[in-house]
Amino acid sequence: MQDRVDALARPCRRLADLPGPRALPLLGNLHQLHRERLHQDMEGWARAYGPLFRVALGRTPMLVVADHTLIAQVLRERPATFRRPTATARVAEELGGIDGLFEAEGTDWRNQRRMVMQAFAPHAVKAYFPSLVQVAQRLRRRWEAAAQAGRALDLGAELRLYTIDIIAGLAFGSDVNTIETGDNAIQRNLDAILPAVARRTLSPIPYWRYIKLPRDYRLERSVAMVRNAAAELVKRARERMRADPSRAEQPRNMLEAMLAAAAQAGSGVTAREVAGNVLTTLLAGEDTTSNSLAWLIWLLHCHPQMLARAREEVVCVAPALASLTIEQMDSLDFIEACANEAMRLKPPAAFLPFEALVDTTLGDVHLEKGTLVWCVMRSSSVDEARVANAAQFDPQRWLDERVDKKVSMPFGGGPRTCPGRYLAMLEIKVAMTMLLGCFEIVSMATVHGGEPAEKQGFLMEPELLRMRLALKS
Repeated sequence: MQDRVDALARPCRRLADLPGPRALPLLGNLHQLHRERLHQDMEGWARAYGPLFRVALGRTPMLVVADHTLIAQVLRERPATFRRPTATARVAEELGGIDGLFEAEGTDWRNQRRMVMQAFAPHAVKAYFPSLVQVAQRLRRRWEAAAQAGRALDLGAELRLYTIDIIAGLAFGSDVNTIETGDNAIQRNLDAILPAVARRTLSPIPYWRYIKLPRDYRLERSVAMVRNAAAELVKRARERMRADPSRAEQPRNMLEAMLAAAAQAGSGVTAREVAGNVLTTLLAGEDTTSNSLAWLIWLLHCHPQMLARAREEVVCVAPALASLTIEQMDSLDFIEACANEAMRLKPPAAFLPFEALVDTTLGDVHLEKGTLVWCVMRSSSVDEARVANAAQFDPQRWLDERVDKKVSMPFGGGPRTCPGRYLAMLEIKVAMTMLLGCFEIVSMATVHGGEPAEKQGFLMEPELLRMRLALKS
């Protein structure tokens, strides 16, 4: 509280007073930004102009924040002082609305948060753990066939099959089994939605409101298909719960848990919002975890000593994939450290945009209501002044307290910390147990043979990585 009083007592700068790249009339700084490396453009400007600077997206001025303590303030002050940009909410609304926790604000958010937290509680995830292991065993069989045939795997695509099967099973209680079938209509349409939402949110001109291109019609069809599928799954879950009332007391999956929570007196949650949160879980849970896993596997491959240590831990702690337990996963301390280090260097959400709901102060900058705030999530975590040997992949730092863990926020922070973080880490540990316990990585390479470029869509992901495996002797 005293920090807040001291901040208010200091003279404040206005947004117009801040340094920043030179903007052009009408365009602002858009001509200097590149969609697929947008996060790197902002990080470069942070190095040039400091932790608080000004950028214009077209005619819209924006505060860019590249300091983890100030970003933590923004996250703590949600949802009262900051929210997701209204432009993002409008894009979602134009697509028919996705009434989930990700976009909810105020009272709606509080009501939905209680429901989603029940569905993602550790005991609920633990009940699903045997199904998670089953998905990993399917992926192992798929990779065994590729290894025996000497076939290279598209690492990102393979990991997306893994995460969609887990999320769909947890969310719906349905075995979509994309790993063995290689295709699923929900997954296929989900893959089309997120990049399009990102493209529309960052577009300086909302052309689709006046004229639609073929890709806009495809997007609308994808959204309609996924929404209809979610509604049908909600309907089936309700029918199961009516036929078996015990499911309300002991839900078998996330959807049943949310329906049970929504049915409680005073929940304030509608069936539409339940379906919206199922969609949100699929959208948020597929790419974030698969991208984190891809970067982790790449980084371990580039650091053989760390890879050997990770494999040794798997062999000692969890040698048999078929009989994995939650307790074994909780004991994989070095694997968890590797995952945290990979997310420090390669966070899936490299930036988070917000909007001020009221006049407020951030650092020494006065913000008027409606000001856009762009949080650069990686600047502090790779800053040598805050993290020793910051560019180095060193998982050990997470085990001996050499890093301020607050500089890295891959799951966000404050009251809106990602509710699925426990599940995400569990998915990562199970996948790494399967890979390191069953295979040797023969090679992993990009098409050009160099380090994988960071591609910014809705999330930050590596470019195409081809992985070849051999069966572990």
